[in-house]
Amino acid sequence: MPVITPEITSNLQWKAQLNVDIEPTAGRKSSIIGTIGPKTNNVEMITQLRNAGLNVARMNFSHGSYEYHQSVIDNVRRSVELYPGRPVAIALDNKGPEIRTGNMKDGVEVPIAAGHEMTFSVDEQYKDDCDEKVMYIDYTNLPKMIEVGKKIYVDDGVLSFEVLEIGEDFVQVKAINSGKLCSRKGVNLPGTDVDLPALSEKDKADLRFGVQNKVDMVFASFVRRGQDIKDIREVLGHEGRNIKIIAKIENHQGVMNFDNILQETDGVMVARGDMGIEIPLERVFIAQKSMITKCNLAGKPVICATQMLESMTYNPRPTRAEISDVANAILDGADCVMLSGETAKGNYPVEAVRTMHDTCLLAESVCCYPAVFNELRSLTALPTETTETVACAAVSAAHEQSAGAIIVLTTSGNSARLISKYRPHAPIIVITRNPQTARQVHLYRGCFPFYYPKPSSEAAARLSASNTSQLSPADTAPWQEDVDARIVWGMEQAIRYGLVKHGQPIVAVQGWKGGLGHTNTLRILMTP
Repeated sequence: MPVITPEITSNLQWKAQLNVDIEPTAGRKSSIIGTIGPKTNNVEMITQLRNAGLNVARMNFSHGSYEYHQSVIDNVRRSVELYPGRPVAIALDNKGPEIRTGNMKDGVEVPIAAGHEMTFSVDEQYKDDCDEKVMYIDYTNLPKMIEVGKKIYVDDGVLSFEVLEIGEDFVQVKAINSGKLCSRKGVNLPGTDVDLPALSEKDKADLRFGVQNKVDMVFASFVRRGQDIKDIREVLGHEGRNIKIIAKIENHQGVMNFDNILQETDGVMVARGDMGIEIPLERVFIAQKSMITKCNLAGKPVICATQMLESMTYNPRPTRAEISDVANAILDGADCVMLSGETAKGNYPVEAVRTMHDTCLLAESVCCYPAVFNELRSLTALPTETTETVACAAVSAAHEQSAGAIIVLTTSGNSARLISKYRPHAPIIVITRNPQTARQVHLYRGCFPFYYPKPSSEAAARLSASNTSQLSPADTAPWQEDVDARIVWGMEQAIRYGLVKHGQPIVAVQGWKGGLGHTNTLRILMTP
């Protein structure tokens, strides 16, 4: 890969010396999320997806029964049990607040022409009796919230309507283009604030199902404000307090309230599908770049999703534009990229994951990490907490030492998240005794999680709960021996997976005691 020299002081100079024959670095830093659907919901296929590079298995709760989703969870865990390797996280993507049309009379699709005028009614008498004259919309407050001249999109924008007149329980509209009216299609109201509750009763039941099954993260659909995240946390309750909540930004309200949402959420998904209906398509890239950058500055993970390799649903090779889309999401700063229909119902799910893996790996290899680090460091407000200070110092040391890796011992994953924030060129080897943390740190770019199976000795466990800063080195020996054992084990795993080589310097980050919030020690070591 290109090398930073005194003559290279900017991103432009870095890009100018790139070579198309560059060899990718070892180990993909970003994570791949794949939706498990009918084509992939079996142990054999899930194992193939893992081997191709899958890190997070996503369940889409807009479709399927609890029995089906239970089978996905069971199959993922069975795959890991039968074929041990790197941890695999499980994500629950809830349906969220949405608006739909009613059912067509006799289930018949009705063609309409551009210029056709009809009524959108919120009167439930039309719920199962829709035709070319009246279409039921299941949003009671539609007449109160919409304005004359506004647009209404049906079926992901396939049909567009303009509002002509507003009544007490109806809206008179005119079709902008021709198409077919069908049952139970999604409705979007671009530029209109929607006052639907953040969670339906189905969403609440789905979240409780996730808690019972110990999912690792929730992808919260159609988040419009920070309060929506608080509402989800309340439903998850004490038992689900450690589940990561990822806010999906997919409408105009979510984009406008992004800063407030970012304060409350554990991470963000740039969900470009519905977003491309709610805001003009040509402006989606602006939202993507802005939100990814804000997440990078806040040190929170960000996922880029929707139609990334859409053509691979039915074709074995992607388009050039799709490859550029994936690569540019990585260059923008995304921690993860996601596949939907490509792995859920596509004909080439394994090939899609492998293609995404190869593209991300190469895109990461051309990132100008020192320049990114300098920007993040200069834009982070001071003073920082001790853990973040140590994380920043670890990345700086890794750059200066040309370290092969940064090894971090963590319980909650917070230290790993903060090291990831500063985007080291070296892989972050995350060693934890918490299996959920091992799965969740896939959200953080550059992190390679390893679950350490050995329990701490009784003496080390006692010391981890005490104030070791007031004890002599002899008294703290059992604790340090346990730390050293984990670091050596981490080196062995990193070498085994080809992430570092023998005789390379590594930066080790640890705490002065066990538990949360005690990371304050940095060491430079050599791999055996």
